[in-house]
Amino acid sequence: MKLFLRPLVPAALALCLAGCGGLIPSPQADPTHYYILSGPAVPAPDATAPGRLRIGLKSVELAAYLKSPDLIVRQGTNELVLVDYARWGEPLDAGIARILRERLRAAPAVGRLYPQPFPLDADRDYDVAVTVLRCEAGPAAGGGRAAQFAATIELTTVGPDARVVARRDFVAPPIPWNGTDYARLAADLGADADALGREVAGMLPAAP
Repeated sequence: MKLFLRPLVPAALALCLAGCGGLIPSPQADPTHYYILSGPAVPAPDATAPGRLRIGLKSVELAAYLKSPDLIVRQGTNELVLVDYARWGEPLDAGIARILRERLRAAPAVGRLYPQPFPLDADRDYDVAVTVLRCEAGPAAGGGRAAQFAATIELTTVGPDARVVARRDFVAPPIPWNGTDYARLAADLGADADALGREVAGMLPAAP
């Protein structure tokens, strides 16, 4: 019986293909696009008048719902849409931290900047902690959608008796978004992250 059925298998396969028109679907291009945050060009620090502050920049904390590789569009107050074909090219917290480092290194008061994890032999005057609460597109007040970014900033002293020196809530002005241009959305959120960096730099004292 096995010897009799075996020659029929290719014939049955050929009939199946003929019944389907003999067509095999062609491979489809991956529609996914990847984006990174970028801010305006940051001027180089003034080498003739270096700052005196030694600042530690802690790792950026994200609200739990932002820990996704997908760009996020908020629908109303409580509904989120994760756009699976528009993704971040790097972790969102890493992208925001990169922009913060660039902005703080250029701050006139900063002489040295140490990102976390901190070197054991690096003395620091202050640590900066940033928690990002919003970084997405959401409903605009007058209708439509807008890029929305919000964070909290804490400046603390260093050591066993560390204390909070300053705390500030940062909310970037909404930037209108057309709902389809994700490259534009990423660029606007990058500009917001740079504005956050400028806000942090403005909180720093002029000297230790």
